[in-house]
This record gives sequence, structure tokens and C-alpha cells, in this order.
Amino acid sequence: MWFLVVVTVTIASSFLLAGQSTDAASQASPPAQAPEQKGAPDPNQQKQSIPDAPSTVQPPTALPQPPPTPQSEQRSAPAPQTPAANEPPPRESSDEPPAGPRPPINIRTVPQGGATTDGADASTQEELFTIRTNVNQVILPVTVKDESGHLVGGLLSKDFTVRENGKKQTLNFFTSDPFALSAAIIFDLGMKDVDVQKVNHTFPALEAVFSPFDEVSIYSYSNVVGQISNWTAVGEKLTERFASLATASGRNNGPPVVDGPFGPQGPTINNMPVDPNPGITAAASQQESHVLNDAILKAALDLAKRPRERRKVIFIISDGREYRSNASYRDVLKVLLSNNIMVYAIGVGGSAIPIYSKVEKLHLPRFGYSDILPKYANATGGEVFNELTRTGLEDAYSRLMGDARNQYTLGYISHEPTVGQHNDVEVLIDRASCKRSSIRPCVDVTAKEGYYAMPPAR
Repeated sequence: MWFLVVVTVTIASSFLLAGQSTDAASQASPPAQAPEQKGAPDPNQQKQSIPDAPSTVQPPTALPQPPPTPQSEQRSAPAPQTPAANEPPPRESSDEPPAGPRPPINIRTVPQGGATTDGADASTQEELFTIRTNVNQVILPVTVKDESGHLVGGLLSKDFTVRENGKKQTLNFFTSDPFALSAAIIFDLGMKDVDVQKVNHTFPALEAVFSPFDEVSIYSYSNVVGQISNWTAVGEKLTERFASLATASGRNNGPPVVDGPFGPQGPTINNMPVDPNPGITAAASQQESHVLNDAILKAALDLAKRPRERRKVIFIISDGREYRSNASYRDVLKVLLSNNIMVYAIGVGGSAIPIYSKVEKLHLPRFGYSDILPKYANATGGEVFNELTRTGLEDAYSRLMGDARNQYTLGYISHEPTVGQHNDVEVLIDRASCKRSSIRPCVDVTAKEGYYAMPPAR
């Protein structure tokens, strides 16, 4: 470093002396004329080791280079470096590590023989070292109401006791936040036409109970099941689907006419049909079906594909009759409990009459179920409201959807359940301020009666 400073001062002094000598010579005497003889030396010209001053005509003379450094000195002393203008002065060397965070070091360890594939599939070797464990997370939506039928709020996880097959379970999930709904609406077109028309006028109120975060799909059934609308949010498209469904009609209000001139076979002369095309025969008219099980199964299979973070419900508007379905109640219930689907229903027609509804809950051989809706609702943790009037139907829509959305959600882990086996679940509530009685409990708890363990997802 000191060597460079000395050189810089010498160069500056040389330029200064050269400039002074030139100015003094120009002031003392006029410039001498160069001799005309070529090759004759000028006696006044002397060799100087000081370089000339910079000139605008002649190119600048190269600065004198310092003598070469011996090779031994070059090896012993490193060449100095001039720091940049904005660069801080170099720090003195020390054994301390530099300040600041160290760069991350990504180190990945693999088992012996796992570093190279040797032509084998890499995914196959990764599976050899994957550890899987079967854990079943059970989710229980629970509705709690008081003696007046109002929802009970403010409960904590310590207020609930869950038993599976008689054994107490430890809760690992609890929330009272509302959930967005995936609702499958099933409309029974096999009811009497007077009941169908009564329901048709309540569709605007039914659409109003859903929020913009919900998704809705509409189904109808009588002899067969049909899907009117695919999954869609509340909006103009859903309004159009309800408007098209409002034009549907039900069955004849009276008993079916199977004979005579107004029968399905048409008029006859001497027991011979006038119309050669027989149309619907009397035997065909007697094959009336109410495939409620098939309709619930169709909606449940579609709901099973919806996201798990949504609450899945089936909302049925029917008289509850079930006859000649391909699916049985047991098979449909297994699908519902395996996919955590709840059934809510509104009974209209005969099922809404208090005395007649009790008789219709009977199961008559070869006549199907008269009212199967309470069985589905009680097994899945849903509810059933029976209404006769249009105003009652509209009020039931908001109450049922409000109960489905605002529930307590409990969760626990059932370790190593048997695949396909039904497990009974019981939910109890312990409240210090509640005087329990076997006749009149202080609260009414509604939850599904169990679940079926499914195989682990792959």
C-alpha cells in the first residue's frame, strides 16, 4: 500500500516539474529553430528521465514502470488490491466466522440402497419405505334443543360425552361454527295433485333459505328417479329450475279408473276395444311405484362426491310412501352413514294428519312402507316436520335448514375399526344446572345412531 502512494507522488511531481520547465523556457527566450541538417545532433538537447507534459498533438508518453519484482517476493507477498470508491475498507483477517445468517444446507438421508434406482421405478422403491396406519376420524353433527324446541347454545366440549359401542371416546375436534351446505332436494311427484300444487307455490320460500355459499341439486321421483338440476349455487339458474318444477303435476286425486269407457283400455263394443292400440292396460295401472329408496340412494351417491368440508344433507318433500324400489332401506342407510349424510324431511298429505300418520308408520308386506321418513331421519341425525298448510311448509323450510346449518360438530378417532362393521354411537350431555329425568329430559339431543367403518383411502 505504501509503495503505491510513493509512485503516485512521484508521477504528480514529474508532471509539475515538466510544466514549470516548459513555461520558464518559453518566457526566457524564443524557441530555437531546428537544424536543417538531417542526423546532426543538437548540442542543447539533453536526455531527461522526466516525461514530457501532456500535449494535445503528441500521444501521451507511457509512464515509467517500476522494476520487476523477483519471483520469490511475488510468492511471499500477495499483490495489493485497490478498494473501490463505494467499497468499505477490508477487514483484518481473523478466525471468527463472518456475520449474518449461514446459507441453508439441504441434507437428505436415504436408506441403504435407496440412492440409486438401478433401472427400477423410483415410485416403487419409495413405497417400500412408506409406513401406513389406519386411523378413522369420526365426525358427529349434533343438534341440541330445549323443551320448547329452541336450539341450545353456549355448550362446551366438556359438556358432551360420546360413547362408541359402550366405550367412552376422547374428543379431538369440537366447534359450534355454522357450515356451508351441500343439499340434495328430493320432490315426490307421486303424491296427490292437490298436495303437489300446494308445494309448488312454496318454492320461492324454499330457495330463500339457502345462502350464497351453499350448493343445491334437485331430484324428483315417482315410478322412476330423475335429476332436474345439477349442483349449483343460489342464483338465476336455480330459480329457473324451481320454476320448471313448479309446472309439474301429481297423481289423480281420486282412485284410479281401471275399467269402463273411461278406463285406460278405452271404450269397447262386445268386449272388443274400439281403439286397436290398447295403450295402458289395467294391469299396468296397478303397478304404481313410489321409489323413495332409489331417490335417496341416487342423491346420497352424488353427495358422497362433494367436498368433505361441507355439511351434506338430503331434504325430502314427500308423503313418505315407499314401494317397489330396487334398493332396500338397509343398503341405503349404509351409504348414508358411511358418508355422514343427514336426512331432513317434510311430510305432506296423509303423513301430516296426526292420527293417520301413526298408522302409516306400519310396514305392510307386499305394500311397502306407508311412511319411512322418520326411520331415515332418526338413524342419520335429521328431523321430520309434518305440515298441512302452505304457511306451515314455508316455516318448516327455515327451521329445518337452520337446524342443519347450526349444529355442534364433535370429532374423535376410532382406532382400527373393522371395515364394514356397524358401530353404535351415543351422545350425552352433562349440565350442572339441568335436572335430568327419564320422563322429561331437560334437553333433546339429536345425532346419528352410528356409522360404518370404510376402508382406508388410497
